Amino acid sequence: MTFILVCLCGGLGAMTRFVVNTSVQRWWNRAFPLSTFVINVIATFCAGIAAAAYAKSGVDHNTYLLFVTGFLGGFSTFSTAINEMVSLLRARNWPIAALYITATILVPLICVAAGWWVGSL
Repeated sequence: MTFILVCLCGGLGAMTRFVVNTSVQRWWNRAFPLSTFVINVIATFCAGIAAAAYAKSGVDHNTYLLFVTGFLGGFSTFSTAINEMVSLLRARNWPIAALYITATILVPLICVAAGWWVGSL
């Protein structure tokens, strides 16, 4: 049963990603892939909160799986971020590519730590 619920939560996460992605892209038409970046920032912050809650035994294992593996797994999109990095590099958009690569690696790490801190309060 957990398997099916994780799959359903993953589908909900993917639908949410679609809505956020479409919404951001409607008003953002610059080279920097803001929608994917925002999605991954939100996902990593929430993952940090969930990890802290799970570590403090505030959340059981199945709930953690449903949210992190299911919903956030469907919501976040590292593969799209990598594809966007490659597209920026192929277009020789060096400054935006460098900014996006750096931000995509560093900011989520900070977000997980911030989420863990918030979840530990």
